[in-house]
Amino acid sequence: MRVVLVQPPRCYWPYTSEGDNFLLHQALPALGGALRAAGVDVHIIDCMPLHIGWRSLADELERLDPDVIGCGENHALYASEAMRFFALCKDRCPRAVTIAGGGHFTNMADRYVGPDSPIDVIAIGEGELTIVELCEELARKDPDLNKVDGIAWYDGETFCRTAPRRLVQDLDTLALPAYDLMPMELYGKSRYLFSPGGTTIHHSRGCVSSCSFCAWWTTMADRTYDAQGKAVLQPRWRSKSVGRVMEEIEQLYYRYGKRSYVWVDESWNIDPRFNDAFADAMIKSGMKTQWFAFMRADCVVRDEKKGILERLVRAGLAHILIGIERAEDDGLSLLDKRFYTGGIGQEALRIFKERYPQVFLQATFIVGVKEESPATLKKQLAMARRLDVDFPAFHPITPVPGTPIFDQALANGEITYEDFDEFDWLTPVLDSKYMDRFEIADALYDMNKALVNKRWLLRGLASRVPYKRDMYIWFTKVSAAMFADALKKRLNPFAVEHYQNLVKPAWYDG
Repeated sequence: MRVVLVQPPRCYWPYTSEGDNFLLHQALPALGGALRAAGVDVHIIDCMPLHIGWRSLADELERLDPDVIGCGENHALYASEAMRFFALCKDRCPRAVTIAGGGHFTNMADRYVGPDSPIDVIAIGEGELTIVELCEELARKDPDLNKVDGIAWYDGETFCRTAPRRLVQDLDTLALPAYDLMPMELYGKSRYLFSPGGTTIHHSRGCVSSCSFCAWWTTMADRTYDAQGKAVLQPRWRSKSVGRVMEEIEQLYYRYGKRSYVWVDESWNIDPRFNDAFADAMIKSGMKTQWFAFMRADCVVRDEKKGILERLVRAGLAHILIGIERAEDDGLSLLDKRFYTGGIGQEALRIFKERYPQVFLQATFIVGVKEESPATLKKQLAMARRLDVDFPAFHPITPVPGTPIFDQALANGEITYEDFDEFDWLTPVLDSKYMDRFEIADALYDMNKALVNKRWLLRGLASRVPYKRDMYIWFTKVSAAMFADALKKRLNPFAVEHYQNLVKPAWYDG
């Protein structure tokens, strides 16, 4: 059996320029490694770094003539391009079975399989074991999909779904990612962003929390179904061992020359025992790396008290992102982020600023919640000014499928299934009680501009920390390129919309 896994062409966020940096999509080598370990002939096509457009992709698929084609998507924003891909597969490779996976299709399986869908099967949740078992079943003379847990399909008459796939108990038992099937030399090519040789990596999956605006944790949650067929999720967090993680890092470091790592874990620092042992292992290894991670503020404060944080910085921690989200404790509680009340986020950032000033601090703030008003936005901006991090980012709350705010917005008629193309975390799609989404968009632009200004930029460019200075140089270059591109296209470079529109690569259709 021949399986082809694909990330199709896509437009990209304005501040992720193709001239900068495309980072490795972790699911591709993970699934590729699992399939290869099971004896499957597997090929991977990542169109973004390879600059493979839609016409070239169609020709390549036809040449490979696969039995199975897989594509995953975590972002609602790219759902339309994923569906375009599956339609292309049915046109050019009609005998191939099409499999969709990832968070978006996991949370909307009942919408995406049906009599007119180009998707044959959806893998729900964690994918390695599911895709192997599914391919083994499809290879049989008379496959019975009911034997494979964790999938959904349309049988010609009705929507079908098997029992939930149990999560992998021991992540170390999974095959090593098939990095050799990826164009590793094309990832992380930026001179300044996540440099030198940036790549993604993860040690953990899932989360211990279930914030109401976040869908990241849902794909890796424990899943059951109620009597009405609605998914019931419980957050779950698991980690690889330090030994297994070091094995992966050594391969990335010595074989592929990767020195800068972007950890894509939802919450990198949950377990202090892992953090402690990992810091020791990295320091003892002598590998010179720098890395970025999403960190929980309460765990940062805990690890500082335990004496772990200082060694993590020595082990290469150069850049963190903490989701501060709201200035008011009641706002955090409404987002089911109660563990951040009492100023714990501010305390975590204070620790870094006072004791580890060499670490680049990034913080996110959510605007446009149901109770948002000009007065609450002023509180958000005032808090961001006080925190004074290296990169503050305000994002509009977005009703991502799989979250309570999506269910509420859909039930209230505030969104439709046709709105996903605007779910970019830059464009407000919901009104609040006191502001419409266009007013929120204007306020969002003004708030970002108030903090990301000339003073902010000059301070960063003058930093004595090379990593920080490079980040500011990157931001300056990309902003200048966006400004020049707007002028070239006769657009207003100061317009709000200019910084929200996705960018189509020159090779996209080729």
